[in-house]
Amino acid sequence: MSTPALRIRSLKLQNVSFGDQWDKEVADHWEYDDFKRNPEWRKGWISFDCALYSSDDDRIYLGITSFDSDIFKAYDRRLGTFVDLGYSRIANSFDGKFHRSLVKADDGCLYAAIALLHDVDKFHHAPGSPIVKFDPRSGSLTKLAIPLPHVYIQSLAIDASREMLYGLCFAPEFVVAFSLRTGEARNLGLIGTGAGGVTQSENILVDDEGCVWSNWSLTRAWQGSPGVDSIRLCKYDPRADRFIFFDRGLPYPDRRYGTVKPEAFFNFHDGFIYASGYNGSFYRVDPHTGETQFLFTPTPDRPSRLAALTQSDDGFAYGVTGKKGRCEFLRIDYRKGTFEKLGDICDDEGAALWQCHHIVHATDRTFYICENDHPARSSYLWEVHLN
Repeated sequence: MSTPALRIRSLKLQNVSFGDQWDKEVADHWEYDDFKRNPEWRKGWISFDCALYSSDDDRIYLGITSFDSDIFKAYDRRLGTFVDLGYSRIANSFDGKFHRSLVKADDGCLYAAIALLHDVDKFHHAPGSPIVKFDPRSGSLTKLAIPLPHVYIQSLAIDASREMLYGLCFAPEFVVAFSLRTGEARNLGLIGTGAGGVTQSENILVDDEGCVWSNWSLTRAWQGSPGVDSIRLCKYDPRADRFIFFDRGLPYPDRRYGTVKPEAFFNFHDGFIYASGYNGSFYRVDPHTGETQFLFTPTPDRPSRLAALTQSDDGFAYGVTGKKGRCEFLRIDYRKGTFEKLGDICDDEGAALWQCHHIVHATDRTFYICENDHPARSSYLWEVHLN
């Protein structure tokens, strides 16, 4: 297969430069209130955390990190501009971001959940994440029930056939279920205690049988750390109404003892699920047994990640390998377990993608990459067109 040429643009909702302030002043010194007090950082230091393409109106709906609680926008491809969706009408000052939590239901509405930026000293002041409903036809925004008071939700997945939302919380790391049919919320349990750090990956995943996949972690409370094999795979089975905690996880590429923390999960509807981890490595998982197979590491020689993939109409999955301003567009043949790097992600002005947090595609071989956590400027939405 020939390698397509890339046409790349950076789309700027904010474009504030912070120079070297991150290294000299912010990192390891600022706290939540410092960002809230500084108007330049509060408004200008944004990240694009998740996206959802709607062919109904040809818009890219966007979840954004903002200390100003300005966390929901759209990019209108027909107009070529960002659109304010009026989130300020319902915003709470503790609304930090839509992290990986934009989904679409069969009713045509978008549903989201709110992730936090604040620390535990504000736990009782912050109300917790509601389920947010947006109707693109009317523009109405509604905050539905809060599944767990004071607790926020990092990622959201939908089982449209059951009209069920599943949320992965932080902190603590509960999994919650919310019925779109009845409005009932349930706490399904914990996936980790925090003893070894954050357990969860960037997203949770619903497989083709309606099971919900995540990481889980041992605690090993009798020793100083959970251990090198503590991060494992689990799934919640709604038919049995219980978690299945597998005693295995992703292996290291070099086969050393231990398990790799999955960074993200993917479902391409081929009978397997897939995961990334360990410097952007790619794995295949049997959804019945939890058995895993290491496939490849696209970028083994420098820091990398593989936080998101999107399955295109051509049967391939596309994403981004690399990080810290050295990123390449990636095409994966997940059936064969092979990959191809298609080119660096830079615009005509010399700006480079810092790292990818999420990616979606439109119907015309155009992809939209959510950039996050750039230390020196506002993060951008990146548009990549395959010629």
